[in-house]
Amino acid sequence: MSMPESQRPQQLPESALRRLQASTQGRPCFTSDLSVNEFVLTTQAGYEPLGLVMGTCIYHIGVQTSRWSVSQELPVLTQSLYNARELAMARMESEADALGAEGVIGVEIRARFYKLSTDIIEFVAVGTAIKSTGQTPPLRTPQGRPFSSHLSGQDFWTLIQHGWAPRALVMGTCVYHVAHLSFRQVLSNLGQNTELGIYTQAVYDARELAMARMQYEGQQVAADGIVGVQVTEDDWIWGEHAIEFYAMGTAVARFHEDASPIKPTMTMPLTD
Repeated sequence: MSMPESQRPQQLPESALRRLQASTQGRPCFTSDLSVNEFVLTTQAGYEPLGLVMGTCIYHIGVQTSRWSVSQELPVLTQSLYNARELAMARMESEADALGAEGVIGVEIRARFYKLSTDIIEFVAVGTAIKSTGQTPPLRTPQGRPFSSHLSGQDFWTLIQHGWAPRALVMGTCVYHVAHLSFRQVLSNLGQNTELGIYTQAVYDARELAMARMQYEGQQVAADGIVGVQVTEDDWIWGEHAIEFYAMGTAVARFHEDASPIKPTMTMPLTD
């Protein structure tokens, strides 16, 4: 599955550019979705917040047909959700780039439908852009883009202290049609405790596809692993037999060989 939009900078609207320019003029006053403890630990790790950055994408979802009795991926729906999330993420990262940030932490990706149409969905990516205070290694991706991570400020602090750095927020998705049981299969299961093998296999296959795609994204950013993985399911507006399986995590890598882990400045991270 191709994901070109996540690899290229996005053109930002004038309203976003004006907000970003205003935040860098005069005496800086940052905005952030970090809690107080997350803010303190981020600064303890050697980074300071620059501002709240966001990206949004309102996307029209195409039509996808499926066979009633066959379990199969619905590629039109899969690709639409992939593209919409990637566009929102890329625009958030472009805002961070405009601020000169090393990356974005505490990223949340939210979705909502509008009453305009049941085929329209919006994805919004929001996080806090940060930059190094000068005593820490650079964290931009090998392509020179700001990194992204859904990890909290506490988890970011822990990574840095132990010689690890976030690479990118990586994801994989699969919209899958789970086959209906035939009338004969329904009758044969009445009154019995029995596994529904068709359902088990379909759900297994769909989750594996989502996980494999997330892992592939991690490999593309030269990560050593993926932490904080979340796997969720949602039937959105398609009904109970068309389900999206969505995997998300933060790809991480060790510092370069010529870089040393940061000497801890605290013995115990704060908690909310």
